[in-house]
Amino acid sequence: MKFGVVTFPGSNCDMDMVHALEHDLGFSVVQLWHKDHDLQGADVIVLPGGFSYGDYLRSGAIARFSPIMESVVNHAQKGGRVFGVCNGFQILCETGLLPGALLHNESRKFICKNVTLKPVSRKAPVSSALDPSTPITIPIAHGEGNYFIDDDGLKSLQDNGQVLFQYCDESGAVNAWSNPNGAVANIAIDAVGSRGPVLASGPVLASATRVAPAPLAIFIADEIWVPRSVRFAAERRLRSGVLRGRDTSCAQC
Repeated sequence: MKFGVVTFPGSNCDMDMVHALEHDLGFSVVQLWHKDHDLQGADVIVLPGGFSYGDYLRSGAIARFSPIMESVVNHAQKGGRVFGVCNGFQILCETGLLPGALLHNESRKFICKNVTLKPVSRKAPVSSALDPSTPITIPIAHGEGNYFIDDDGLKSLQDNGQVLFQYCDESGAVNAWSNPNGAVANIAIDAVGSRGPVLASGPVLASATRVAPAPLAIFIADEIWVPRSVRFAAERRLRSGVLRGRDTSCAQC
């Protein structure tokens, strides 16, 4: 399995993602430049976190016109895997590969802290093997992480098991107090499959691999993506609560 990590002007978590995939998880990784069209044979395209084009207009609005995004969209439409984290989530929404939009946090402040997430979907391989009663701890670092989608779109995500993780408190309760940014239905991570397997995460998954490779392995993995040994080891670490109470904050903070 070969991963391609795209760098845009203003990306700042691209090398974190390369390190996490290559050194923590043992994958082959190529670095892709936003002006190129060639995906260099990558099976999975990763759009990393950062502030592409300085977040001018709105986050991801300019990056979606980068030359490489045409190839990324074609890759997804042909059934290729695409994974967006933080700013990558915003870019995927701007391209239409994911429904909805990322708005400014309700507080109008940039938020950088650890949050807890509850596995939701029982259909998606990414979350189906995780215990919904055992929240996991992941860092966030964003100013526009407030996911919005209309009522019909939300119902479709929920009915199809495409809401993978929700923000929750340490006990696993999903409520307004555990929602750091105002995201509709506390949605932290969702996915679509109508035009290829596309996964997006608000939390900064690559940063968590500095404590343990478990979070990123689980979020990008099914038995096809990640060797069983890596996946099972990751699941054991999450179930044992290895991340709870640990500082996984991102380097930018």
